[in-house]
Amino acid sequence: MEEVAAADDRRVTGLVLNDQVVAALQSVLPAVAEHTVAAVTVEVPTYADAFSGRMGQRIEGAVQMALGAFVQLAARSQGSDAGTSLSPALEGAYELGRGEARSGRSVDALLSAYRVGARVAWRELSETAVDRGLPPLMIARFAELVFAYIDELSAASVSGHADELASSDRERRRHLDRLGQDLLTGAPTETLLASAERAEWRPPDTLTAVLLPSAQTRGVVSRFGQSTLQLSGDLPDIESSESVVVLLIADMHGSNRSRLLRELQDRRAVVGPSRPWTQAHSSYHRVLQARELHLAGDVTGTIDTETHLVALVLGADREAADDLRHQVLAPLDQLRPNTAERLAETLRSWLLHQGQRDAVAADLFVHAQTVRYRMTQIRELYGERLNDPQTVLEVIVALSIPTTAGTSGQH
Repeated sequence: MEEVAAADDRRVTGLVLNDQVVAALQSVLPAVAEHTVAAVTVEVPTYADAFSGRMGQRIEGAVQMALGAFVQLAARSQGSDAGTSLSPALEGAYELGRGEARSGRSVDALLSAYRVGARVAWRELSETAVDRGLPPLMIARFAELVFAYIDELSAASVSGHADELASSDRERRRHLDRLGQDLLTGAPTETLLASAERAEWRPPDTLTAVLLPSAQTRGVVSRFGQSTLQLSGDLPDIESSESVVVLLIADMHGSNRSRLLRELQDRRAVVGPSRPWTQAHSSYHRVLQARELHLAGDVTGTIDTETHLVALVLGADREAADDLRHQVLAPLDQLRPNTAERLAETLRSWLLHQGQRDAVAADLFVHAQTVRYRMTQIRELYGERLNDPQTVLEVIVALSIPTTAGTSGQH
């Protein structure tokens, strides 16, 4: 405030208003306020409804107060301090800016209102000053003061508008983060609805969880609309030291899924299934499961969990899967690891290709005679068990389970 007052002192040095001019200006303030509000209502359509009825009367009162502060500023003696008279008006302008931001009106509309108000106020106040005999030099200095004062009010309102938007954005971001955590942890529907309302977030039909490295998020969120939630840091079941981000993307079910995969194709992302928005934790759990099973391997592109459902089902219980694999491969335990691995690979291909030797040979890139030799070894080791449908099922399942990277599959 002190800087504003100092600036005004420099701009209006030499302005002298006698008591008659000051009294005349004060007497027209109610009419000037009324005309100012009316002009703003007409020329800035955004305010047509906002200034109607009782609210219009309040605005008139605020304008009259601001004009009264201006007259006090103009009437002050050469050596007085303007800070006292300016402070309430500037604080009021600041709060006006905050209120306009809360009402959803833009700063451009607010500045337009100030321009209209400055024009009307100057026209009517200058007419009054001229009628009371204010000399031309004083009129020029008076104009300088009017527009300097309006500039100060405008700046205070713009500052208030910006501060309110920043504060509101921080608050909404906090609520969105809370909503995201509730979604990932599977909070009850009532909790999710309350969180969504606090965050001013309109629930979509479905959400799809996407996990990707933090370094690869640039430009992604903007491709999927404002309903997309971006979460990082304290993510459920993920170490805080890991630099990853979870996106919950709205309405990527059905034909939209192909678009989602295209947008992510150059990123190392894991994409879960689409789920009703209140069940987004299911999609997130699928992503974590795929990540735990190392479905991505050394692939640099996006992993669509919908194309790995068999592996996900078979790997759901890792301990049970390891036990089953150990049981099924027990007849190979006495062999050298490399030999055992080749025979297990051959047995799996043989069962999947229903004993078609040439198809197995093509699958394994070996000669058909090699397949015949290996199957002879396998039959000697397994005996009649390969004729048992239950054993065949167990073998197929066990040998279809994805192994953790770095393991040979032997126990």
